[in-house]
Amino acid sequence: MDANLVQVQLLEQSAAVGPQLHRMLRDRIIRGHIAPGARISETEIANAYAVSRQPVREAFIKLAEEALVEVRPQRGTFVSLISVSAVLTARFIREAVEADLVRRVAERADAAAMAVLDDRMAQQRALGLTATGEEFMRLDEDFHRALAEIAGEAAVADHLEELKIHMNRVRHISARQLSRERLIDQHSDVVEAIRSHDPDRADAAMRLHLREIVADLPGIVAAQPSFFAGAPTIGAGT
Repeated sequence: MDANLVQVQLLEQSAAVGPQLHRMLRDRIIRGHIAPGARISETEIANAYAVSRQPVREAFIKLAEEALVEVRPQRGTFVSLISVSAVLTARFIREAVEADLVRRVAERADAAAMAVLDDRMAQQRALGLTATGEEFMRLDEDFHRALAEIAGEAAVADHLEELKIHMNRVRHISARQLSRERLIDQHSDVVEAIRSHDPDRADAAMRLHLREIVADLPGIVAAQPSFFAGAPTIGAGT
């Protein structure tokens, strides 16, 4: 395993080590700090954190359950390639859920809700074009979470976050390539539909926004083919 794959963060001495290692490694895989296909070593991670191999093994088991790593007998543990079919499935489910959420927001948004959404848009316009890829991802996530909270469904955002694991891997890989101006404009269209209390328009704007990855995915896969597995024909209706 390359030395730069092990990035030591301080462990909390009062908390169990295994869950901490799982959270740290999971975050690094999703953010693309450890590339798809990279080999990761229990021994090297244990040595880096000065812990036994048991909590590292526990973290690896959880990562395997999330399809983020793959154990290959006699060869080792490798970060899983990104499943294109899993990305498209997650996108399909996310569109159905978030379109429904935004309809509810358009029906019930009051002045306080609009102030929250206008603040999110102001942050995106002020920082979005110069932010790092990870900073822009945070701005995007804050916007979508705000919609779920305004709809009274904050827990839905948590469920979607788990569903979007592989989608987020793609988004982090491609964050520098995406047209931020276009994405911010799409967010703005959603907000203006909500301001007009127009559920149909808000629904359509959100669906258009969330289908952006379908258009971008073939180019992302072509740019980094070694990062992906099982790339089917990607159609506009997916």
